[in-house]
Amino acid sequence: MQFFRRIPLNFQQKRTFSSRTTPAQFGELIDDWWNPHGPAKGLHAMNNLRVPLVRNGLIKQGAVSKENINSFTPLRGLFILDVGCGGGILSEALALLGAKVTGIDMDPKVIELAKFHAQQNNLSIDYRLSSIEEHAMKNVEKFDAVVASEVIGEIPGTEKKLYYSDFLEHVKDKVQFIDACEKSLKPSGSIFLTTLSKTIFTEMIAIHLFENVFNFLPKGTHQIEDCIEPEQLQKLLENSNSVLY
Repeated sequence: MQFFRRIPLNFQQKRTFSSRTTPAQFGELIDDWWNPHGPAKGLHAMNNLRVPLVRNGLIKQGAVSKENINSFTPLRGLFILDVGCGGGILSEALALLGAKVTGIDMDPKVIELAKFHAQQNNLSIDYRLSSIEEHAMKNVEKFDAVVASEVIGEIPGTEKKLYYSDFLEHVKDKVQFIDACEKSLKPSGSIFLTTLSKTIFTEMIAIHLFENVFNFLPKGTHQIEDCIEPEQLQKLLENSNSVLY
Protein backbone atom coordinates (compact mmCIF):
# COMPACT_ATOMS: atom_id res chain seq x y z
CA MET A 1 0.00 0.00 0.00
CA GLN A 2 1.30 3.41 -0.90
CA PHE A 3 0.99 6.82 0.76
CA PHE A 4 1.67 9.73 -1.56
CA ARG A 5 2.47 13.29 -0.50
CA ARG A 6 3.44 14.88 -3.82
CA ILE A 7 1.14 17.77 -4.68
CA PRO A 8 1.30 18.95 -8.30
CA LEU A 9 -0.99 21.71 -9.47
CA ASN A 10 -2.99 22.79 -12.51
CA PHE A 11 -6.40 21.20 -12.34
CA GLN A 12 -9.71 23.00 -12.56
CA GLN A 13 -13.15 21.46 -12.43
CA LYS A 14 -16.10 23.27 -13.98
CA ARG A 15 -19.50 21.79 -13.16
CA THR A 16 -22.96 23.24 -12.88
CA PHE A 17 -24.26 23.93 -9.38
CA SER A 18 -27.93 24.51 -10.09
CA SER A 19 -30.54 23.92 -12.76
CA ARG A 20 -34.18 24.61 -13.52
CA THR A 21 -34.99 21.02 -12.58
CA THR A 22 -33.41 21.15 -9.11
CA PRO A 23 -35.90 19.70 -6.59
CA ALA A 24 -37.00 22.08 -3.85
CA GLN A 25 -35.32 20.05 -1.12
CA PHE A 26 -31.95 20.48 -2.85
CA GLY A 27 -32.31 24.16 -3.70
CA GLU A 28 -30.21 25.78 -0.97
CA LEU A 29 -28.09 22.70 -0.32
CA ILE A 30 -26.94 22.30 -3.91
CA ASP A 31 -26.01 25.98 -4.08
CA ASP A 32 -24.01 25.62 -0.85
CA TRP A 33 -22.10 22.68 -2.27
CA TRP A 34 -21.76 23.42 -5.97
CA ASN A 35 -21.43 27.19 -6.11
CA PRO A 36 -17.63 27.55 -6.51
CA HIS A 37 -17.85 30.91 -4.74
CA GLY A 38 -20.16 29.70 -1.97
CA PRO A 39 -19.59 28.04 1.42
CA ALA A 40 -17.72 25.12 -0.19
CA LYS A 41 -15.33 27.27 -2.22
CA GLY A 42 -12.41 25.89 -0.22
CA LEU A 43 -13.25 22.36 -1.33
CA HIS A 44 -13.51 23.42 -4.97
CA ALA A 45 -10.12 25.12 -4.70
CA MET A 46 -8.62 22.05 -3.04
CA ASN A 47 -9.35 20.00 -6.16
CA ASN A 48 -6.46 21.85 -7.79
CA LEU A 49 -4.26 19.97 -5.32
CA ARG A 50 -6.15 16.77 -4.60
CA VAL A 51 -6.90 15.59 -8.12
CA PRO A 52 -3.32 15.81 -9.45
CA LEU A 53 -2.14 14.22 -6.18
CA VAL A 54 -4.26 11.14 -6.87
CA ARG A 55 -3.66 11.07 -10.62
CA ASN A 56 0.12 11.45 -10.45
CA GLY A 57 0.41 9.13 -7.47
CA LEU A 58 -1.36 6.33 -9.31
CA ILE A 59 0.76 6.94 -12.39
CA LYS A 60 3.91 6.69 -10.28
CA GLN A 61 2.65 3.50 -8.67
CA GLY A 62 2.13 1.96 -12.11
CA ALA A 63 -1.62 1.57 -11.68
CA VAL A 64 -2.32 3.64 -14.81
CA SER A 65 -1.77 1.88 -18.12
CA LYS A 66 0.74 3.49 -20.49
CA GLU A 67 -1.88 4.15 -23.16
CA ASN A 68 -4.00 6.11 -20.67
CA ILE A 69 -1.33 8.28 -19.07
CA ASN A 70 -1.58 11.15 -21.57
CA SER A 71 -5.28 10.75 -22.32
CA PHE A 72 -8.16 12.83 -20.98
CA THR A 73 -9.20 9.84 -18.84
CA PRO A 74 -5.97 8.53 -17.29
CA LEU A 75 -7.84 6.83 -14.42
CA ARG A 76 -10.04 4.78 -16.75
CA GLY A 77 -10.81 1.36 -15.29
CA LEU A 78 -9.51 2.10 -11.79
CA PHE A 79 -11.75 1.66 -8.76
CA ILE A 80 -11.48 4.55 -6.28
CA LEU A 81 -13.21 4.95 -2.91
CA ASP A 82 -13.86 8.52 -1.73
CA VAL A 83 -14.31 8.42 2.06
CA GLY A 84 -16.43 11.26 3.42
CA CYS A 85 -17.46 12.26 -0.10
CA GLY A 86 -19.99 14.90 0.96
CA GLY A 87 -21.78 16.41 -2.02
CA GLY A 88 -19.36 14.79 -4.46
CA ILE A 89 -16.93 17.59 -5.31
CA LEU A 90 -13.90 15.30 -5.38
CA SER A 91 -15.81 12.20 -6.51
CA GLU A 92 -17.02 13.94 -9.67
CA ALA A 93 -13.56 15.26 -10.48
CA LEU A 94 -12.11 11.75 -10.27
CA ALA A 95 -14.98 10.31 -12.31
CA LEU A 96 -14.28 12.88 -15.04
CA LEU A 97 -10.80 11.35 -15.31
CA GLY A 98 -12.36 7.96 -15.99
CA ALA A 99 -12.26 6.38 -12.52
CA LYS A 100 -15.03 4.10 -11.29
CA VAL A 101 -15.79 6.02 -8.11
CA THR A 102 -17.63 4.93 -5.00
CA GLY A 103 -18.39 7.74 -2.55
CA ILE A 104 -19.42 7.07 1.04
CA ASP A 105 -20.69 9.48 3.66
CA MET A 106 -22.66 9.35 6.92
CA ASP A 107 -25.01 12.21 6.00
CA PRO A 108 -28.11 10.99 4.10
CA LYS A 109 -28.96 14.47 2.78
CA VAL A 110 -25.61 15.03 1.09
CA ILE A 111 -25.58 11.50 -0.32
CA GLU A 112 -28.93 12.15 -2.01
CA LEU A 113 -27.62 15.51 -3.20
CA ALA A 114 -24.49 13.88 -4.60
CA LYS A 115 -26.59 11.30 -6.46
CA PHE A 116 -28.79 14.02 -7.93
CA HIS A 117 -25.89 16.21 -9.04
CA ALA A 118 -24.04 13.31 -10.65
CA GLN A 119 -27.19 12.34 -12.54
CA GLN A 120 -27.63 15.93 -13.74
CA ASN A 121 -24.10 15.84 -15.12
CA ASN A 122 -24.38 12.35 -16.66
CA LEU A 123 -21.79 10.85 -14.33
CA SER A 124 -21.97 7.27 -13.10
CA ILE A 125 -20.86 7.33 -9.44
CA ASP A 126 -21.84 4.80 -6.79
CA TYR A 127 -22.83 6.83 -3.72
CA ARG A 128 -23.60 4.98 -0.50
CA LEU A 129 -24.68 5.94 3.01
CA SER A 130 -22.04 4.22 5.11
CA SER A 131 -19.03 4.61 7.38
CA ILE A 132 -15.66 3.36 6.17
CA GLU A 133 -15.67 0.67 8.84
CA GLU A 134 -19.05 -0.74 7.72
CA HIS A 135 -18.23 -0.41 4.04
CA ALA A 136 -14.86 -2.13 4.37
CA MET A 137 -16.45 -5.26 5.85
CA LYS A 138 -18.39 -5.85 2.62
CA ASN A 139 -15.78 -4.59 0.17
CA VAL A 140 -12.50 -6.25 1.07
CA GLU A 141 -9.61 -5.60 -1.34
CA LYS A 142 -11.89 -4.02 -3.94
CA PHE A 143 -10.29 -0.64 -4.65
CA ASP A 144 -7.17 0.50 -6.45
CA ALA A 145 -7.14 3.63 -4.31
CA VAL A 146 -8.81 5.03 -1.21
CA VAL A 147 -8.97 8.80 -0.81
CA ALA A 148 -9.69 10.31 2.61
CA SER A 149 -9.64 14.07 2.31
CA GLU A 150 -11.67 16.97 3.67
CA VAL A 151 -14.66 15.57 5.59
CA ILE A 152 -17.88 17.52 6.08
CA GLY A 153 -19.76 18.07 9.31
CA GLU A 154 -21.34 20.61 11.62
CA ILE A 155 -19.74 23.15 13.91
CA PRO A 156 -21.04 22.68 17.47
CA GLY A 157 -22.95 25.67 18.78
CA THR A 158 -23.57 27.27 15.39
CA GLU A 159 -26.14 27.16 12.61
CA LYS A 160 -23.48 26.22 10.08
CA LYS A 161 -24.30 22.93 8.39
CA LEU A 162 -21.42 22.95 5.92
CA TYR A 163 -17.77 23.19 6.72
CA TYR A 164 -14.60 21.54 5.62
CA SER A 165 -12.00 20.05 7.87
CA ASP A 166 -9.27 17.48 7.60
CA PHE A 167 -10.43 13.99 8.39
CA LEU A 168 -7.82 12.97 10.95
CA GLU A 169 -8.75 15.85 13.22
CA HIS A 170 -12.23 14.43 13.71
CA VAL A 171 -11.65 10.68 13.64
CA LYS A 172 -11.63 9.43 17.21
CA ASP A 173 -10.11 6.02 16.50
CA LYS A 174 -7.48 6.82 13.89
CA VAL A 175 -6.00 3.31 13.96
CA GLN A 176 -9.38 1.71 13.22
CA PHE A 177 -10.03 4.25 10.46
CA ILE A 178 -6.74 3.59 8.68
CA ASP A 179 -7.16 -0.16 9.11
CA ALA A 180 -10.58 0.04 7.42
CA CYS A 181 -9.10 2.06 4.54
CA GLU A 182 -6.34 -0.52 4.16
CA LYS A 183 -8.84 -3.38 4.26
CA SER A 184 -10.67 -1.84 1.29
CA LEU A 185 -7.55 -1.77 -0.87
CA LYS A 186 -6.28 -4.29 -3.34
CA PRO A 187 -2.88 -5.72 -2.29
CA SER A 188 -1.04 -3.17 -4.43
CA GLY A 189 -3.52 -0.35 -3.80
CA SER A 190 -2.79 3.23 -2.75
CA ILE A 191 -4.21 5.36 0.04
CA PHE A 192 -4.23 9.15 -0.21
CA LEU A 193 -4.69 11.12 3.02
CA THR A 194 -4.80 14.89 3.46
CA THR A 195 -4.76 16.47 6.88
CA LEU A 196 -3.35 19.49 8.67
CA SER A 197 -0.06 19.07 10.50
CA LYS A 198 0.16 20.11 14.12
CA THR A 199 2.54 23.01 13.53
CA ILE A 200 2.84 26.74 14.14
CA PHE A 201 2.31 27.25 10.40
CA THR A 202 -1.06 25.50 10.59
CA GLU A 203 -2.12 27.57 13.58
CA MET A 204 -1.15 30.86 11.94
CA ILE A 205 -2.29 30.20 8.35
CA ALA A 206 -5.09 27.61 8.36
CA ILE A 207 -6.66 28.77 11.59
CA HIS A 208 -5.87 32.43 12.23
CA LEU A 209 -5.71 33.79 8.66
CA PHE A 210 -8.21 31.51 6.89
CA GLU A 211 -10.83 31.56 9.66
CA ASN A 212 -10.39 34.90 11.43
CA VAL A 213 -8.93 37.24 8.81
CA PHE A 214 -10.00 36.14 5.31
CA ASN A 215 -13.08 34.15 6.39
CA PHE A 216 -12.28 31.37 3.92
CA LEU A 217 -13.47 28.91 6.57
CA PRO A 218 -16.12 29.25 9.28
CA LYS A 219 -14.62 30.08 12.66
CA GLY A 220 -14.06 27.01 14.77
CA THR A 221 -13.47 24.68 11.83
CA HIS A 222 -10.00 23.69 13.01
CA GLN A 223 -8.60 23.23 16.51
CA ILE A 224 -4.81 22.99 16.73
CA GLU A 225 -5.01 20.45 19.55
CA ASP A 226 -6.97 18.11 17.27
CA CYS A 227 -4.38 18.21 14.48
CA ILE A 228 -1.93 15.36 14.07
CA GLU A 229 1.86 15.61 13.96
CA PRO A 230 3.51 14.30 10.77
CA GLU A 231 5.55 11.81 12.78
CA GLN A 232 2.41 10.46 14.43
CA LEU A 233 0.67 9.94 11.09
CA GLN A 234 3.78 8.31 9.66
CA LYS A 235 3.89 5.91 12.62
CA LEU A 236 0.21 5.00 12.17
CA LEU A 237 0.80 4.19 8.51
CA GLU A 238 3.99 2.24 9.15
CA ASN A 239 2.20 0.18 11.80
CA SER A 240 -0.36 -0.76 9.15
CA ASN A 241 2.47 -1.97 6.87
CA SER A 242 2.11 0.96 4.47
CA VAL A 243 4.95 2.00 2.19
CA LEU A 244 5.46 5.76 2.51
CA TYR A 245 6.40 8.08 -0.37
